[in-house]
Amino acid sequence: MQRDTITVPVGEKTLKFETGKVARQAGGSVLVHCGETVVLATACATGSATEGIDFFPLRVDYQERYSSVGRTASGFIKREGRPSEREILASRFIDRTLRPMFEDGYYNEVQVLAYVFSFDGIHTPDVLAICAASAALVLSDIPLIKPVGAVRVGMIDGHFIINPSSEELKKSKLDLILAGTEDAILMIEGFCDFLTEEQVLESIEIGHKAIRSICHHLSAWREKLGKPKKLDSLRTISQEVHNAVHASVGTLLASALQIVSKTEREKAIAELQRTMLQTVIPEGTESKALKTDALLSFKKLQSTLMRNMILDTQKRIDGRGLKEIRSIDVEQSLLPRTHGSSLFTRGETQALAVCTLGGENTAQRFEDLHGEGSSKFYLQYFFPPFSVGEVGRMGAPGRREIGHGKLAERSLAAILPTQEEFPYVIRIESNITESNGSSSMASVCGGCLALMDAGVPIKRPVAGIAMGLILEGDRHAILSDILGAEDSLGDMDFKIAGDDKGITAFQMDIKVEGITHTIMRHALMQAKEGRAFILHKMLAVCPQAKKEMSIYAPRIETMQIKPSKIGIVIGPGGKQIRAIIEETGVQIDINDAGIVSIASTNPEAMEKAKKIIFNLTAEVEIGKIYTGRIVSTVPFGFFVEIFGKEGLCHISEVSTQRLATIQDAPFRDGDMIEVKVLDVNDRGQIKLSHRAILEQTTGR
Repeated sequence: MQRDTITVPVGEKTLKFETGKVARQAGGSVLVHCGETVVLATACATGSATEGIDFFPLRVDYQERYSSVGRTASGFIKREGRPSEREILASRFIDRTLRPMFEDGYYNEVQVLAYVFSFDGIHTPDVLAICAASAALVLSDIPLIKPVGAVRVGMIDGHFIINPSSEELKKSKLDLILAGTEDAILMIEGFCDFLTEEQVLESIEIGHKAIRSICHHLSAWREKLGKPKKLDSLRTISQEVHNAVHASVGTLLASALQIVSKTEREKAIAELQRTMLQTVIPEGTESKALKTDALLSFKKLQSTLMRNMILDTQKRIDGRGLKEIRSIDVEQSLLPRTHGSSLFTRGETQALAVCTLGGENTAQRFEDLHGEGSSKFYLQYFFPPFSVGEVGRMGAPGRREIGHGKLAERSLAAILPTQEEFPYVIRIESNITESNGSSSMASVCGGCLALMDAGVPIKRPVAGIAMGLILEGDRHAILSDILGAEDSLGDMDFKIAGDDKGITAFQMDIKVEGITHTIMRHALMQAKEGRAFILHKMLAVCPQAKKEMSIYAPRIETMQIKPSKIGIVIGPGGKQIRAIIEETGVQIDINDAGIVSIASTNPEAMEKAKKIIFNLTAEVEIGKIYTGRIVSTVPFGFFVEIFGKEGLCHISEVSTQRLATIQDAPFRDGDMIEVKVLDVNDRGQIKLSHRAILEQTTGR
């Protein structure tokens, strides 16, 4: 590859694209620099497609190297291994952006790899990786139709910022990753603090202007350096196969698509598919290529029939109108021993959401390029095979589960109380027990209801809805609350969460170019109506969060100690805090500011732990009166324990009368006695007086 560099101004920053220096044997290889952040992306493809394959095998992997920040991974194994949640999400961003832009009929296996080799802590690398991957494909012979670009958009004090820094993102009310071509948006992933539809549209428009500049420069770079695209392996389906498939099942398939029940509809379609294969493929013929072409043609026919039905009749395959939401059912407190639960059912999609409250030690710990941290709110999404009536693999969560879970999690993050208002770690499980479209948005609805059932004082309830699109030339139809088939065979999956006044999260994937600003506005406004309808159904069952938490939920109380006293509570090697936990059975966490969180389901144990910590950290004040226990008697007085510390009440300070011996005093070891603090010297020795209290009482 010829060495070359181009620079692209993006917002107030500059991207530098460099090729021909690193990974020269790859099909395409590009380094992208922004500040001192450097990302490498490579693209390679096999020479031919696997026989009989009927899908595009694109594999994208993004990896953040700890060496990029001069660090080594913590833990026993120091080599990067299983991808983190952040890396999986970035891999999905790249995949979702690129996949629609490959030529139809291209089934060669393509692998795109992106590595963060340097990170300055300022310029976020995920959007740079999308640009780098696009550039690598642009320069390769892999048939990408046109370049794509990506930017991040933030909003601080009402002003939009292109590619905000890591510090700016912390202050931003918007975190939007946007990708597309010069002509259209292809992928959106955005989270915000109840922005309006107009603000969201404005952020997309501003972001797209920056994307156009990136794509324009990459197009010129392709003309200068790009390899000729390899189009000889594109597979086309003959018109004879299309005609044979249509003739064998066309009319029957149109009728089967109108069966309302998903199970019955899929059963009828599967039977027609078997019939079609028997008709199109002659008996005794074993041709993988012909079978694959027939199946692809069958799917295309299915898509065409569904799309025409919607555009021509304004009715969908389950009989609904374009804006109509499926029936909604909500059942609260389904699981008696959980802290909060909700069964949310929308049509044939169902989520069983469970909320669990805990102390600091239940936070989700993580490590990334910024360092180690912990999440005090996290949502985990489970999609078992039975939810779609199938047999499948069980094990670690896949990329889809990670992505859907994060979308639902960040949709709900904006409604949570502050840690000062509600000092709990919150975990939401979303168990998808049935699925027929938009289970991630069912997770938002169910998760919100589970929070309310657990007694979490949320700021305001939210709901989620998935929008679809059928686009044919000048005709289009926007669909509310899409089915799985409408997602698969349609042109758009646009998920939006929030309430009737604002948006908390939105995600869009587009399969075709041509989504105009007007269509997007129409979709957002139609989604607003749908969210309001769903939210009304939710609030009819659960109008507000419970005032009391479950009896099985831990109670958490906080107390403030001086940061200088933290070591006293923890003790050498954690000995003291472990002793308190063993004695009381509570959970104790202390942060660097000296805030002690105590969690327990037993009020008595909590009070006992609070008293121990108070006694360990409290300081006696000169002039104050305390009640303490006499721990020992000596000839010259009593030693009295106050807050775990011993002070001396001298024999001369025991009584208003002169005592010949300490035994003449009416006190013995173990007795409680009121004393006044006369002095605390530099060595921490405490001087006490009982006589001062007697004189104060008698007026002497």
